Amino acid sequence: MRTLPQAEPHLDESEAEDVFGALLDGEVDEAETARFLCDLSDRGETASEIAGAARALRARLLPVTAPDGAIDVCGTGGDGHHTLNVSTAVSLVVAACGVPVAKHGNRAASSKAGAADTLEALGLDMEAAGRTAEKSLEILGIGFLFAANHHPAMRRIQPIRQRLARRTIFNLMGPLSNPAGVGMQLIGIARPAYVPIYADAMARLGTERTLIASGDEGLDELSLAGGNEVAEVRGHEWEMRRARASDAGLPTAPIEAIRGGDARHNARALQALLMGAPGPYRDAVLFNAAAALMVAGRATDYVGGAAMAAEALDTGAAERLLADWIELAR
Repeated sequence: MRTLPQAEPHLDESEAEDVFGALLDGEVDEAETARFLCDLSDRGETASEIAGAARALRARLLPVTAPDGAIDVCGTGGDGHHTLNVSTAVSLVVAACGVPVAKHGNRAASSKAGAADTLEALGLDMEAAGRTAEKSLEILGIGFLFAANHHPAMRRIQPIRQRLARRTIFNLMGPLSNPAGVGMQLIGIARPAYVPIYADAMARLGTERTLIASGDEGLDELSLAGGNEVAEVRGHEWEMRRARASDAGLPTAPIEAIRGGDARHNARALQALLMGAPGPYRDAVLFNAAAALMVAGRATDYVGGAAMAAEALDTGAAERLLADWIELAR
């Protein structure tokens, strides 16, 4: 078995791709893998390491075809706030607005309920949804790219992540390795100080347009609570900016207002949202959906995007989309 390097010195992009290739190929035992991931996280991953690791994961994925203009909306997870499933709801709302969403997700690794757990509690057969992802993308404009189906190299890594129960570089790699190869993304990251580092990693990989966002309190999505660090990446260039709920005409709210629970709890909240329930959860979804619609070129600003998202909820379009998705996956 291969011994991995210590966290110091930093790895350049090609070295990181080689190291993570060995890790993903099973050339490193579990104890050494856990040690390396923890050391790297404690020291802080660099842009070159994140990009190299993502290249290794991309080289080993099983691809899927998505419609032109498809986007992904996801968070890195691992923020420790255990909020309701915002990106999952945003995916439904954005798809109901006519933007294809190739939702890349998984079951919970370091949270109480991941996207797959909550959707399953709503009645979506996740195994069938994964098998029919291309079909549902084509017919409905939404598909769930179950990470386990598209990243076979992750099968030995996932149990290690679950045992560690902490964020690692794999939280950062996932959003950069969408199996549909989408060129547009809204990515929430749990560490605001890492937004420029992550933007640099995305720029090294290249993208049509990606927004990377983090709430000042370490939320892995646009937060209503206060300010947000946001990076816009186009091609191989990126720039930083700030965003607040008021930019979308929305009120502030503390994180506690969208605190989640297990899959059943989160599913009930999401169902209520789709049925028109007002409150901070709806506002958080509108804020993040507005950003996604801007990424997709459907809205020019947060206010316009939030209005489009609100219409998708208020007309029942997002609720009908979920019902159609559940029916298609039966």
